[in-house]
Amino acid sequence: MRERRGTQEHRRNRDFEAFVAGAGGRLLHTATLLTAEAPDDNPRARRLLTLALAHTYACWDRLRGDDPYDHAREDLAARFAHGAWHRYRTLPFGRARPRTAGGALARLTPRQRLVLVLRLYEGVAEEQVGALLGLPDDRVRAVCERAAATLLRPPGHRAPAVRPAKEAAAS
Repeated sequence: MRERRGTQEHRRNRDFEAFVAGAGGRLLHTATLLTAEAPDDNPRARRLLTLALAHTYACWDRLRGDDPYDHAREDLAARFAHGAWHRYRTLPFGRARPRTAGGALARLTPRQRLVLVLRLYEGVAEEQVGALLGLPDDRVRAVCERAAATLLRPPGHRAPAVRPAKEAAAS
């Protein structure tokens, strides 16, 4: 009995190690995009990933036919969303404090980053993102479109002011 349990545990550990070897890099990149940290200096992303992988390992036997990558990604997203609530002490996904590093994604709110990364980088369907975040599909679509528009607009430049029709006709 003891040998059988040891064999099962060894196989479980080997399977989990193979999963982490294959998916760990992509999950770390996803976490780094979510936290808007630099790829070579990403302690928050590494912590998020470590916690998500630890939870996935704890649930490994119960996953059965489920995709462990999906499970780890959902846990990663949930931890990021929960952390955004506590970190910024605002309503969930409030406006993030300005950051000097982190690239273009640092200009987005945590909610916008989460939706954009899940939709565009991870390819998760609107319905699944909505279910994960408790948002209707049309809200997920609107947040994603707003985030993409923010990224496409150069920082520090505002759209030109629209002059009233009378002024435009006079000049």
